[in-house]
Amino acid sequence: MFRFILCILIAILYLIITLPVLLVLWIMHKRHPDRAEKITTAMIRWIFGVLVAAAGTKVTVIGQEKIPKDTPVLYVGNHRSIFDIMISYRYLPGITGFVSKDTLGKIPLFSLWAKYISCLFFDRADTKSGLTMIRDAVAHIKEGKSVFIFPEGTRNKQTDDLPLLPFHEGSLRIASMAHVPIVPVAQNNTVNIWESHFPLVRATKTVIEFCDPICPEDVPKEERKHLGAKANAIMTEAISRNKSLLV
Repeated sequence: MFRFILCILIAILYLIITLPVLLVLWIMHKRHPDRAEKITTAMIRWIFGVLVAAAGTKVTVIGQEKIPKDTPVLYVGNHRSIFDIMISYRYLPGITGFVSKDTLGKIPLFSLWAKYISCLFFDRADTKSGLTMIRDAVAHIKEGKSVFIFPEGTRNKQTDDLPLLPFHEGSLRIASMAHVPIVPVAQNNTVNIWESHFPLVRATKTVIEFCDPICPEDVPKEERKHLGAKANAIMTEAISRNKSLLV
């Protein structure tokens, strides 16, 4: 329970103490949006690092060098825990906006921070909202920002990391439409930080692997409708292989 209380206190104190900073960022965002995004990204990376450390989480990182540095990308990850975002965000180069359910975008203060790092929110039950999100994600990428999605569509609540839930193929159209690579991101054991024994937060080993990018243009045209299945297979292999690193 101590780690849970510590993480909550850190998050609350951070949101309160940085209220004046939010005002400065709001002003800066109107005049120098690029500079504001870089500052916000650095601050979010820092607090996420603090929270992951407070949770006692030890992270093994694999394949970070595989992330293309000369272009924005579409990251696709498996989703077991709220810590998936905190862990992965620390290792992403450049500006990256996460795609998430609209209810998170309604949380006071959090929603402002999310807006300043180009996060996108949509209603999973509304097809029109999903199409709007895809269009907005493509626009973000064309502005030079990467986008991170969880194509399982919801948090996987199974006992084990595998099997992954089927990927929503439509969400991977973002990469094809924006002409950018897809980077599969496979995480092991994040569910055991918190969700598997809620509300307790326990010291845990996790693994995150950035897999080889998939370039939609290099995939045969008849197979491009199944990029989600391809990414799913790559991540499944990585998760299975990296399980041995948790021992």
